[in-house]
Amino acid sequence: MKGLFKSKPRTPVELVQQTRELLVCVISNTETRERKRAEKISELCKLILEIRTVLYGDGQTEPSSDACAQLTKEFFQKDTFRLLINCLPTLDSGARLNATHVIANLQRQRVNSRLIASEYLENNLDVMDILLAGYEDDDISWTYGSISRECIRHQNVARYVLESNHMKKFFDYLQNPNFDIASDVQATFKELLTRHKSTVAEFLSANYDWFLQEYNSRLLQSESYITRRHAVKLLGDMLLDRSNSTVMFRYVTSLDNMRIMMNLLRDSNKTIKVDTFHVFKLFVANQNKPPEIISILVTNRSKLLRFFGEFNIDKEDEQFEADKSQIIQEIATLQPTDRSCQDIDNCDVPC
Repeated sequence: MKGLFKSKPRTPVELVQQTRELLVCVISNTETRERKRAEKISELCKLILEIRTVLYGDGQTEPSSDACAQLTKEFFQKDTFRLLINCLPTLDSGARLNATHVIANLQRQRVNSRLIASEYLENNLDVMDILLAGYEDDDISWTYGSISRECIRHQNVARYVLESNHMKKFFDYLQNPNFDIASDVQATFKELLTRHKSTVAEFLSANYDWFLQEYNSRLLQSESYITRRHAVKLLGDMLLDRSNSTVMFRYVTSLDNMRIMMNLLRDSNKTIKVDTFHVFKLFVANQNKPPEIISILVTNRSKLLRFFGEFNIDKEDEQFEADKSQIIQEIATLQPTDRSCQDIDNCDVPC
């Protein structure tokens, strides 16, 4: 008899509608009785889990494409996305994780071949202001960081963030003493600077001076080896990307930039040395080296040749060996210019 009175499963549309109602209630905080409020938050957590099950399946049955489409359409129709973002700090860690999975899935759902999430975010770009500001709150930073990276998958969102003041704030967020949070910030920073090639190239060209100044001083020369390691690896990824060729040529004509790389080659961390090598080789391979860079390389020729002659990595890598041979040959055959090293301040940069 008990089975006869089993409640009818909620439709995808009903799930979202009831979730939205609870989100509004929890955010408005009109419920003065703590027990009643806790009950509503508990019901909200259950609804988020149900939505996750619709989108991912229950482990036994695959998700229904029709149900996913209905849910996605309803979710983005009345700003449920923003409500959920605003409500996340009040939820427990399990509900936050489920919500993160829901949002990740919704970013990829298409309805009648339309990417609904991208259209929504195009008209609600300020949601990113809420998400990225989450890095100022250690309690919510991981959740908001993960969601931010999902949103950045859309080029219009990435462009908005790159052109905003958030980019300058990243250099503060990256200094977080909490290793896990700093790593999460680094993951978002990397996503912004590598995913959408043309947009990144535009940003780097338009913001070269302030961005590279901050990058060099606060990341590449950071006292934290973790920060230095991530920074030099990301720099190599950016400079070696063909889309950033103009920025790369500009970067490798700077004596100050090369000095930083030469100092990083002396780092005690082997990974940093190897990643620095892939950036330093661009300075040496540049066929239009400025006289001051040639002078530095010639002055430090013996030290550089000795260093690279002994420089090896832990595994066989034909490309690495070929690049190293090319650098050794280029430095060995460099001819000094008319401008002597004595004309350059602080030119002796030992390796």
